[in-house]
Amino acid sequence: MTETSELPRVWYLVRDFDRGRDFYKRLLGFDETFVDWDDKWSKLERGRMRIALAEGEPTMGGGVAAVDVDDIKSAAQRLRDEGVEVGTVLEFAGQMRLVDVFDPDGNRVQLTEDIE
Repeated sequence: MTETSELPRVWYLVRDFDRGRDFYKRLLGFDETFVDWDDKWSKLERGRMRIALAEGEPTMGGGVAAVDVDDIKSAAQRLRDEGVEVGTVLEFAGQMRLVDVFDPDGNRVQLTEDIE
C-alpha cells in the first residue's frame, strides 16, 4: 500500500463548487491536487488529510475531516473573524484540543491540536 492510499478520505457535497473550493483552500489551507470541471469535483489535501468536494446537495450524515493545526485557539479566532461558524474549543485530559468548524453549506470539519 502506498503512502497516498493510506491518507484518510472524506467527501463533502457543496451547493456552490467555487465557493466550497475557496473555503477549503483559502480558509482551511488545503492544496487542490485535482479538479474535474465537467463533473464539478476536486481533490484537496492538507497534511495527512485528503478530502474531495463535489457539487450537490449536502448531507449531514457523512464523515468528518480532522485537520491538525499548531494553535487551535488562534485558528478558531481567525476563522471567526472571517465569518465562519466555529464551535467551542474543547480540551481532552490535557492531551488534545478540538473545535468544530462549519463550511458555508454546514459540513462539519474538526480542527485538532495535540498538546502533549
